[in-house]
Amino acid sequence: MTETNHQHYWQGAFVDDDEAARRLAGLPAAVEAALAAPLDIETVLAACDRLATALRDPAHPVTARLAAHLPDDEDASLLTELAAFLSRPELTRKLRRELGGATPERLGRPDAKETVYEAWAPVGMVAHIAPGNAATVAPLSIVEGLLAGNINLLKTSSADTLLAQHLLAELAAFDPTGAVAERVVVLRFPSSRQEWLRLMCAPADAVAVWGGEAAVEGVAAHVPPGCRLVEWGHRISFAYLASDAWHDGATLRALAADVCLREQQACSSPQVVYLDTEDVDEVFAFAERLAGALAAVPPAPRGQELGPAEEAEITTTELFARLEEHLGLTRVHAAPDGSWRVMADTRPALTASPLHRSIWVKPLPRKHLIATLRPMRRYLQTAGIAGSRADVAELARTVLAAGVTRVTPVGDMLGSYPGEPHDGVYALQRYSRRVAVRADERFATTACLDDLIRPVDVPPPAGPLLDKAAVQERNREVGRADAELYFRSGGSTGSPALSLFTYDDYDTQMHAAARGLLAAGYDPARDRTANLFYCGDMYGGFISFFSILERLGGVQLPMTAGPDHRATAETLIAHEADTLFGMPSYLWQLLHDQANLLRSYGGIRKIFYGGEHFTAEQRRVLAETFSIETVRSITYGSTDLGPLGYQCVESEGSVHHLHADLHTLEIVGVDADHPVPPGETGRLVFTTRTRRGQKLDRYVIGDLGRAVPGPCPCGSRAPRFELLGRTGDVMRVATYFLNYRRFVTLAEETGYSGELQLLLSADGPRERLTVRVEHTGTGIDHLRDALLAGYPELRTAADERLLDVAVEAVDSAGFARTPTTGKLRTVVDARG
Repeated sequence: MTETNHQHYWQGAFVDDDEAARRLAGLPAAVEAALAAPLDIETVLAACDRLATALRDPAHPVTARLAAHLPDDEDASLLTELAAFLSRPELTRKLRRELGGATPERLGRPDAKETVYEAWAPVGMVAHIAPGNAATVAPLSIVEGLLAGNINLLKTSSADTLLAQHLLAELAAFDPTGAVAERVVVLRFPSSRQEWLRLMCAPADAVAVWGGEAAVEGVAAHVPPGCRLVEWGHRISFAYLASDAWHDGATLRALAADVCLREQQACSSPQVVYLDTEDVDEVFAFAERLAGALAAVPPAPRGQELGPAEEAEITTTELFARLEEHLGLTRVHAAPDGSWRVMADTRPALTASPLHRSIWVKPLPRKHLIATLRPMRRYLQTAGIAGSRADVAELARTVLAAGVTRVTPVGDMLGSYPGEPHDGVYALQRYSRRVAVRADERFATTACLDDLIRPVDVPPPAGPLLDKAAVQERNREVGRADAELYFRSGGSTGSPALSLFTYDDYDTQMHAAARGLLAAGYDPARDRTANLFYCGDMYGGFISFFSILERLGGVQLPMTAGPDHRATAETLIAHEADTLFGMPSYLWQLLHDQANLLRSYGGIRKIFYGGEHFTAEQRRVLAETFSIETVRSITYGSTDLGPLGYQCVESEGSVHHLHADLHTLEIVGVDADHPVPPGETGRLVFTTRTRRGQKLDRYVIGDLGRAVPGPCPCGSRAPRFELLGRTGDVMRVATYFLNYRRFVTLAEETGYSGELQLLLSADGPRERLTVRVEHTGTGIDHLRDALLAGYPELRTAADERLLDVAVEAVDSAGFARTPTTGKLRTVVDARG
């Protein structure tokens, strides 16, 4: 095939005119078929980020292929600009700013107290009519359409190169799911081909068009009734100088730079300079000074020669201005070679410039700003304001009231910031609809309706497995711009370490954990919660659950886990707390130490715990002794990765749903780095997709677990897994591998419900295993016999005189705990 014949890109393939015409005739059916499968924004972000990575590498084959399609007046720096826009951090920031979050397509509850769900949905199909000679506008408009979930059909000018077609083809190639290709069509044809324009607009739900009034009117004729017309038309910008500013040399030079940058081809380039005065002599004097500043600016780059029409417009405008000099209305200063001109005019009306370093200077007292500018409000864009702080504040409000959409300092009129609205609107909102679903009380524990439909589908992770040391090494490489929030881990599974987050990452994770808490049965409309997580060195849990409750709008008593159990219990009663957040070891101690007081209160209904686990026997005691109705995991997570899983109201024991919108889960062998068969126990490996500035791919977190097959009765399609302890819970003792959790299960079967700890030591030629239990616990009289009878490997080691087994009853203070967190150390290995 040749590029000349196959200049159209249609859903993954390059086609010629005849094939494009045939497919255009069937466009409505193609749109309906593509809309049948929703598009995950994660799919778009992943493909864009891969393309951005390729474009940042000058030696990458993709960069070389696209460089061949650059316009004659552009160089490889254009591809670098595209890479910056397409990077995951930039697009995620854009999503957050314009649509309120990184996954705006998911139907979530804006108010957790109501079963009302809202989301941003695609309008359906967007037809993009791109301008000529603007190489980046066309493909980036398609990316915006994709981020909003739409089917996108783009028209490029017949004078353009095939950069847009090939760039979008490369983007689609980076998406293994094929979803991006399914939603992209790029046609290259002249505007005179009206039948094609009609066919591409006929099934559209929105039409985005760039250009002047004539271009917009030409497209508007083909826009069907009810279709949204999104105009990105020509705009006019101006500078406004307060009295102190126009005498300032720095302001003058900054203004000259704005005039000359890009030869006034940007909509944000100043075409008029207004002075806050009625004195025409001030205007003429300033125009002369501005002419001197323009003369000092280096000439335009070579290769930017003007066409006959542009030359004619400049000549005509300057000639008329010179003729009016005789009437005392104007004064013109121009370069001898015609490279710039300043036209002072005593009349304040906004006048378009012929561009190419041509600038009007006019008087306009601030009291007349609105009356003068408002008639042109539909064309206004940027006002560059120079003056005192008070001037800037007052004038900004005034020009915005007149119709301006953007205010900048003089000298930075062409600058921008990530996520800045364009012409007064956010593009993603123009390509989206705000939709809502109102549900009944059956959905009280459903935080996101999409969880009931299908699991999040993302490409599988690749690369080496990372341990904690590797993650900490990556933390040291995180730049300061991406290290806004520092969390110190408690060191319960190793030495304390720091985990770094951006505030956006933290916000995403707290909202996810909040959704998980709803699924677990937390009711923000009724529950009165005491946050009893540790603070001090172990501040991460306390702060996080403070943030989670804040996002849920739940009533909260942020008390922390204090040593004075009596004072804590009295506060719970005084403020009618009915829900406790905290770590099992602390909550167990609190409830039993203040058992009489809290049982007489009888108001504690729910416990949500984290960091450790309540055993089945402990849950039974909590229900029967303290009448607690709900005992459920508050979240499963880590300081490094944040929330990883959550329990629903149907979850039993340590079974959790995966936060699939944040992470991907793999389960690999205990002794080998390959996936285990479905349902078998292995090491949990997480890949997080939502972190900025930090890649945490395939992190071996140190926990054991297994995938739970089959659908969950709660209806959620999020994958489930069962936690089966830490890798450190498996001990090699007297040639046998023993598992701490097996000891807990056997103890529960005897009726024991307290804490249990294993102490390993060397006793001469034999090893010694001491099972520590609470001396106040029930069911410990025959515990040693039960352990030996129920654990064959333990009995064999004892019979072969390789291991001494003992049971030791201690009070709560006798257990070894992690100093910073208070967590029970399940296994204490003192063998040296």
